[in-house]
Amino acid sequence: MSASVSASVPASVRRGAVAVLTAALLVPFAAACGGDDDDSGREKGGGGKDVQLTVLAASSLTDVFATAEKAYEKDHPGVRVTVSAAGSQELAAQVKQGAPADVLVTADTKTMDGLKAETGTPTVIAKNRLVIATREGNPERIKGLKDLGDSELKVVLADDTVPVGRYSKQVLDRQRVEVKPVSKEANVRSVLSKVELGEADAGLVYRTDAATVPGKVDAVEIPDAQNAVASYPAATLKGSANGEEAAAFVKWLSTGSAQKILREAGFQKP
Repeated sequence: MSASVSASVPASVRRGAVAVLTAALLVPFAAACGGDDDDSGREKGGGGKDVQLTVLAASSLTDVFATAEKAYEKDHPGVRVTVSAAGSQELAAQVKQGAPADVLVTADTKTMDGLKAETGTPTVIAKNRLVIATREGNPERIKGLKDLGDSELKVVLADDTVPVGRYSKQVLDRQRVEVKPVSKEANVRSVLSKVELGEADAGLVYRTDAATVPGKVDAVEIPDAQNAVASYPAATLKGSANGEEAAAFVKWLSTGSAQKILREAGFQKP
């Protein structure tokens, strides 16, 4: 604007023109900055951020849920699943203490039933059975449950507060086999580890757990008539911040694709 024209234009008009021009120049800059803010979370297909689902799962589900997690994320863009595995009794304690989570899967119905105030309606997604885990090659020639009563054997069991520990006590009591374990562990994976490392001659674990370490431990089958059936219920947590997505995950666990993953890992039909 020339000096002569500028002088003839009122000051208020000149100030308004400058403000309009400044705003126009700032629009693209603000848009670019706004794009940077969105980088703090991944984008879903619809433009929102990913939903983060936390699943509390029994220790015996550690390996199979690692596979299930990837399969679910692949089929559900925008959802990220984090699995936290531990003994069912430990998971129950976390839920009662208000730990932030969305889904709970335990290795027995008793633990789940004790959490009715904190969970939705549970659905059994799989079943399992016990085997006798021995050191590789079964050097002690263990053939069945009655052999575990041999005082010369170092036998490790899970604690009675853990589902696998209760199942173990149940099958041993039925066969009237008295076992004095060298230790009682907090979860099934700890039992398996003791045998794998040679710290015990044998231990009672789930069939699926023994299958995770082929070539390191042997599994002696227990006849169905002497065995116990472990049921795995899954439920949403009422304290979840992602109720709809949590319910969708629990429902998915009963679908053909999820059941295929569970079957391939050795779990039985619910």
